[in-house]
Amino acid sequence: MLEVNNLVVSYGAIKGLRGISFHVDEGEIVTLIGANGAGKSTTLRTISGIVKAQSGSITFLGQNILTTQAHKIVEMGISHVPEGRRIFANLTVEENLQLAAWLRLQKERDAVNRDFERVFGLFPRLKERLHQRAGTLSGGEQQMLAIGRALMTRGKLMLLDEPSMGLAPILVKDIFNVIREINQQGVTVLLVEQNARMALRIANRGYVLQTGSIVMEGAAKDLASNADVRSAYLAA
Repeated sequence: MLEVNNLVVSYGAIKGLRGISFHVDEGEIVTLIGANGAGKSTTLRTISGIVKAQSGSITFLGQNILTTQAHKIVEMGISHVPEGRRIFANLTVEENLQLAAWLRLQKERDAVNRDFERVFGLFPRLKERLHQRAGTLSGGEQQMLAIGRALMTRGKLMLLDEPSMGLAPILVKDIFNVIREINQQGVTVLLVEQNARMALRIANRGYVLQTGSIVMEGAAKDLASNADVRSAYLAA
């Protein structure tokens, strides 16, 4: 579904990504793990068209999207749940969700209504707070809204950036259960997550990034049992 080849991204003189290559197959959950500053968020932001690459290729469903505009990438079927949620605080829960479905509202109103119900099935709390301003929600509820907003685009591939950040442990477990359920509903997931233990628990495969380079890859269970990965990212 997604193939990234020799991707290079620079911030001025600083190399954010140093020619990384990886792939995501349809139906998978693939995770990128690594320390802060390793290039994980830059990778997702480049795939979704927010950050422009210097060189390389990003192929989604057979089409190179390296120079495609961000809103066109959404239309093609890639949704992005950014680090820090980035919900529209002054809009209500309902308005945040409607905004994500804006391109489809006129032509596919029935399908959009079904997507609302899908989101509320995963996150009943959002239905209870439908007319509440998003900025007044708790951190966990805002993360639910950010994921629900991505689902409203009807994307085939979801990019998830640090979904557990700042959440209580019980909410982290709930969010990861939802990610697994979304995947079982047919959405392919590329997951960036500081909580490597939880990420490797639900992922099929993973890649380890260090200072803009991929230094290790493999089945999630193999990475989780690797001594170097355990000492660097899974220590209690």
